[in-house]
Amino acid sequence: MVSLLAGIAAASVPIVLLRRRIAQQTKARQQAWPDAVDQLASAVRAGLALPEAVADLSRRGPASLRMAFSEFDAEYRATGSFTRALDSLQDSLADSVADRVCASLRIARDVGGSDLGHVLRTLSALLREDLRTRGEITARQSWTVNAARISVAAPWLTLALLSTRPEAVAAFTTWTGTLVLAGAAVVSVVAYRLMRLLGRLPVPERVIA
Repeated sequence: MVSLLAGIAAASVPIVLLRRRIAQQTKARQQAWPDAVDQLASAVRAGLALPEAVADLSRRGPASLRMAFSEFDAEYRATGSFTRALDSLQDSLADSVADRVCASLRIARDVGGSDLGHVLRTLSALLREDLRTRGEITARQSWTVNAARISVAAPWLTLALLSTRPEAVAAFTTWTGTLVLAGAAVVSVVAYRLMRLLGRLPVPERVIA
């Protein structure tokens, strides 16, 4: 049973690393949006046409967003449709900030809004404030989350140390020992999932234009 649980833990490592990588990429995009919106507002204020200003972010925008805006540029050059290119950008990024930015750009394109620069600067300020607030909340709750993780991991680290002693291993080869380990594994998984659920920050809902 000890070997089985160790194998399951080892097999879950790639999944954990992949999820962490996805979370890091998502966080990098969220942190890059205020700068991207600022650059877009500056380009519009400088006199660039709206499609050119958006496409320019594929070259001068934040690194974490350049690929998505490169797809926008390619779509716009291929179809000549600003609306279709925005739809492609929105689907590619798939987050609430992209929905708000794309909705503002779509309205400005359709009705010829002259206050787009002001709207974008206001949106950038709101995004920065949201990131700052989330950062403060994350910092305050990080010690609680880390303590919960240590509480879940500590018994299994102790078990790993005990497994170096033959008499301890013999105790867990019985049916009673096997049931104790299986029950402890279930409790640990449920407790960890509950901790992640309770500590998760709410995700802003997407605004599908």
